[in-house]
Amino acid sequence: MYTTTPSYYTYDVTSTSAGVDFGVWGIIAMVIAFIAAILIYFLFVNSKTEVKGKFAKWLKDFLSFRIMWLEPILKMAYYFATIFIILTSFTFLQFGGYGVLYFFIMLIGGPILVRVCYEMVMLLVGIWRNTKDIADNTKKK
Repeated sequence: MYTTTPSYYTYDVTSTSAGVDFGVWGIIAMVIAFIAAILIYFLFVNSKTEVKGKFAKWLKDFLSFRIMWLEPILKMAYYFATIFIILTSFTFLQFGGYGVLYFFIMLIGGPILVRVCYEMVMLLVGIWRNTKDIADNTKKK
């Protein structure tokens, strides 16, 4: 009988298969990320920093979150979810009986439910956009 756990049941999460200590690399990565975040803030995001060039201006707007990617990503997720639900609703047709009822419920109700959820999330995006417009308009006066 075993008094200790066999080696194939133990797993050391602090090292990888290459033998590199993950804890040390984690600390090194944290220090590098901290230094990089400070440099990015003072070189691009800081409002006092003036950048030249089209790419540098785009990068400053991107890093300052003036360019939002959430809206196009949400739109693509909405299209994907709607098409996926419509296509998967056809799997209920193979069951017959109540399967046809479930097919119509999912075919009609699924996209409606996805649309309602999408619109609730887009309300937050709309609030952000309107708040940003109000803030931009009050700064100019």
